[in-house]
Amino acid sequence: MLSYKERLFKAARGGSVDRPPCICPGGMMNAIEQDIMIKSGCAWPESHSNPDKMAELALSLYLAGGFENCGVPFCMTVEAEAMGAIVDMGDMDAEPHVVKSALNSTQDYAKLKNLDLNSGRVKTVLDAIKIIKQRDNTVPVIGNITGPISAAGQLVDMAKLLIEMRKSPETCHKFIELVTQNLIKFAAAQVEVGADVICIAEPSGTGEILGAELFRNFTVKYLNNILESLSEFKDIIKIVHICGRLKSVYNELANLKCDVFSMDSAVDLKLLHEYMPNHRLMGNVSTHTIGTMPEAKVIDLTQNAIARGADIVAPACGLPVSTPLDNIRGMVKAVRQYNLN
Repeated sequence: MLSYKERLFKAARGGSVDRPPCICPGGMMNAIEQDIMIKSGCAWPESHSNPDKMAELALSLYLAGGFENCGVPFCMTVEAEAMGAIVDMGDMDAEPHVVKSALNSTQDYAKLKNLDLNSGRVKTVLDAIKIIKQRDNTVPVIGNITGPISAAGQLVDMAKLLIEMRKSPETCHKFIELVTQNLIKFAAAQVEVGADVICIAEPSGTGEILGAELFRNFTVKYLNNILESLSEFKDIIKIVHICGRLKSVYNELANLKCDVFSMDSAVDLKLLHEYMPNHRLMGNVSTHTIGTMPEAKVIDLTQNAIARGADIVAPACGLPVSTPLDNIRGMVKAVRQYNLN
């Protein structure tokens, strides 16, 4: 019998497994729901800033029959806040979100604050990973960072960033390079304290938003900078999630230097395998279904994802905090009932 970690690593590297793993990375792809907050006594927003509560909340979902991993943090604002953005920490119904950008323009990139590994929520995440590893070294721990374009779009208003990408590309490259270096530092620190997997979520740097040329020149370029920087860590898995339908950038995706590619529910898994034959594919069970439909529908959709070619089963995006815990358990149950042999 494979452990959860062994199964995930084998599946992510194209090895033979009895069934797909069933995970939800964390970060933008948050899995925490309100029942677990209440049962664990580790509610939002306190759990975003307290390492003991962050670790306990992640472990509580896993131990309650949830996904086969622990993933932290539970939002995608940690890096932006550390680099100067103002964040509303939300409540039990809503994740933290940026309410004020750090800079008015990419022209101000030299004023960007550098991320500090020893303070704020950056330190909270690193400490939480350490705590999880001390509590249970058998569960795969997924550390998360925000994709470089999405992080840049929190530090400078996204609409402004898109204009300046076209009008002032050289300055934008300098700005996003600086953002990327901070993301690299945070990702490496997560691995050094025990993360088995790094997932990079890029909801804003999509083909639909940028177009194929900017996607290639910005999204792929800076994602690969992060992925290549992690190559010194031989024993981790690297996941990239990009939102959207992807049709306009299918030809660019094979250039991503990750092990696993995660996608939205709108993407055709079978077709994507043709464009990314050297990557393992993850997803793409509808979060709307998991969050709102009966458990039987979740089970059916989960098994359909496996039949369509999901090497690793996961929600297509972050789950609503109102998601029934039974639906998460149903998703895991569906995977465990599926025999690939």
